[in-house]
Amino acid sequence: MPSLPSHGVVVKSTGSWYTVLTDAGEAVPCKVKGNLRLRGLRTTNPVAVGDRVSLVRREGDEVAFIAEIQPRRNAVVRRASNLSKQSHVLAANIDQAALLFTVARPETTTVFADRFLAGAEAYGVPAIVVFNKVDDLAPDERRRKDDLRRIYEAAGYDCYDISALDGTGTDALHDALAGKLTLLSGHSGTGKSTLLNRLVPGAGARTAPLSDIHEMGMHTTTYSQLYPLPAGGGLIDIPGIKGFGTFDMRAAEVSHYFRDIFALSPGCRYGGCTHTHEPGCAVRQALDEHRLAPTRYASYLSILADEGENKYREKDMG
Repeated sequence: MPSLPSHGVVVKSTGSWYTVLTDAGEAVPCKVKGNLRLRGLRTTNPVAVGDRVSLVRREGDEVAFIAEIQPRRNAVVRRASNLSKQSHVLAANIDQAALLFTVARPETTTVFADRFLAGAEAYGVPAIVVFNKVDDLAPDERRRKDDLRRIYEAAGYDCYDISALDGTGTDALHDALAGKLTLLSGHSGTGKSTLLNRLVPGAGARTAPLSDIHEMGMHTTTYSQLYPLPAGGGLIDIPGIKGFGTFDMRAAEVSHYFRDIFALSPGCRYGGCTHTHEPGCAVRQALDEHRLAPTRYASYLSILADEGENKYREKDMG
């Protein structure tokens, strides 16, 4: 029987099986054609949620095959694993990325947050920072959250304080997400599934308590999926990630992906300043004068070290 071509968007990925929502509105289970993996792609997952793809299937078959990926408008990409020279695409063709940040239970490290934000910047994806669990902060934790919010707002990021559990602040966040396709990312345990269930009626995302021993989240999402929002747009939920290894960033480009550092760099004496040792460096002067957050500069240096070692060390991410 002849193959029937069709087109659509990948809305779910388990790593071996995919669901594609076709332009005709049909949800089709799919696998990847073998030759798609033989094109020299330097990625562990040639197909990601958000990809527009072309399908082929024989008439009467329930399962189709993804034959081609359409050119991507953008993507959020990280290094696949320790010592890997391959990338892992978290999502494609998105309007923005939302980093879910928890000050405690579990703690989101600033290095992880800054690496994620720099990665989004590198691939042309706008990002927002969402501080979750603000209903469960001790006074010192709340002060730290306020300090971090000031740092990220000063760097040019829109920030939101929410409690996915009781709904605090979610109305403003809902407005920021409406009509946009948003990648929702963060450590396991930061409350992504709880937030999904609050923002998307009927999502049914599974939640689990934090580990009592390590205060780390248990992986409740084992696949990537797109959830449509009632006001238009959607949220792409992905498994919680421990670390964010940068991929294909050259040392000379890294400062471009830190908005606050890039804004200071025109004041440097030398045009190719790396902001590490050169005299007349406006970035290090701002650091000394407390106009640049030490955490942001430390994250910048950690990405520079990636290139020198040609690897990503997950232990650096906590």
